[in-house]
Amino acid sequence: MNVAAFIARRVAFNRERSFSRFIIRLAITATAISIAAMLLTLAFTKGFQYTISQKIFSLWGHIRVQYASPNRAAIAEEQPISENDTVRRVLRANRNILSVGAYATKNAVLRSPEGIEGIMLKGVRKGYDFSHMDAFLKSGRWVQFPDSGYSNEINISASMASQLKLKVGDKVLIYFIQQEGTRVRSLTVAGIFKIGIEDFDKLIAIGDLRLIQRLNNWGPDQIGGYEVFVKDYRLADSVNSAIYNQLPDAWNSRTIEEVIPNIFDWLNLQDLTIFIVLVIMIVIATLNLVTCLIILVLERTRMIGILKAIGAPTSAVQKIFLYQGAIITLFGMAIGNGCGLLLCWLQQKYGFITLPEDAYFISKAVVKLEWWHIVAVNAGTFLICFLILTIPTLVVRRMQPARAIQFR
Repeated sequence: MNVAAFIARRVAFNRERSFSRFIIRLAITATAISIAAMLLTLAFTKGFQYTISQKIFSLWGHIRVQYASPNRAAIAEEQPISENDTVRRVLRANRNILSVGAYATKNAVLRSPEGIEGIMLKGVRKGYDFSHMDAFLKSGRWVQFPDSGYSNEINISASMASQLKLKVGDKVLIYFIQQEGTRVRSLTVAGIFKIGIEDFDKLIAIGDLRLIQRLNNWGPDQIGGYEVFVKDYRLADSVNSAIYNQLPDAWNSRTIEEVIPNIFDWLNLQDLTIFIVLVIMIVIATLNLVTCLIILVLERTRMIGILKAIGAPTSAVQKIFLYQGAIITLFGMAIGNGCGLLLCWLQQKYGFITLPEDAYFISKAVVKLEWWHIVAVNAGTFLICFLILTIPTLVVRRMQPARAIQFR
């Protein structure tokens, strides 16, 4: 029979109202709150990072392959480059690439009877995969492409539609200001979308690539570049490195994180927030556990003295409080995991935590928690708490049986 474990359980699960029982339950509650707070911090922060990055990827792809122009601004008209069989072959050969689509952009001005808006028209061609943007479509449909000529349709953002008082099916004039003069086209609003990122919603509209080719006097094989979507966004860097060295000299490839670094740098700063919160919660959990065990040791001083007096070795008495610490930690972890995961599930299912989209780019808190997050939080907490548990037991080692028995 493990005497130390038996005594630890009797003290921890004593049904009588006692100070020890109160302290143990308080310690379990504090540990549970710390674990739940760490899980929720990871879930919400990772969910925020994932959702914002996916919005950007949906609009711009994971990798851009275009004319090698290192000094070009992130959001600017591309230099034309002729489609290349070698480039297409390199992209198709990579198994981690999901889809490839040609595109080009051109600055323009939209005009309606209610006002004007400066835009960047993103032109795509027939066969472009809009499925990754379906979640952003609020009304209407995506642009449809005729077999000949170019499409007279356009997709605009909800922000543009609100400013210009436009709805699906309305006509809008689009002005292209060029060196030889201003060209005007009348387009029909086919659909209205909302990305949720103000800088893009106020700027980007989607139309036909052939319209941009005609306005720029490009040939039918000239494009601004290729948008590449990979199967797993986490592979974007490795895929980019793989294709970069295989491209012809006039071509260049960059991940969208390199093209628009400011937003991704801001998102990566959230990792620092996660680290700070995790450190604070672990420190609180360990300090709480140490404090409670010291109180339990002092409260059980007479018991320690009696056990030592009847011949119990100091190591056996120390084990009693190590077992108590393990009971507090494990019960606290179990309750904390249950509460944290339950809140994550409720938020994922019902979305009761809402956010102002203008400020946070999302309308509700998004949960993204992977299995290794849970393992890391629990393993790290248990390991640190176990190492810290040796501190209160040092008090036991220094106690003299005669004085301990007399302690009141």
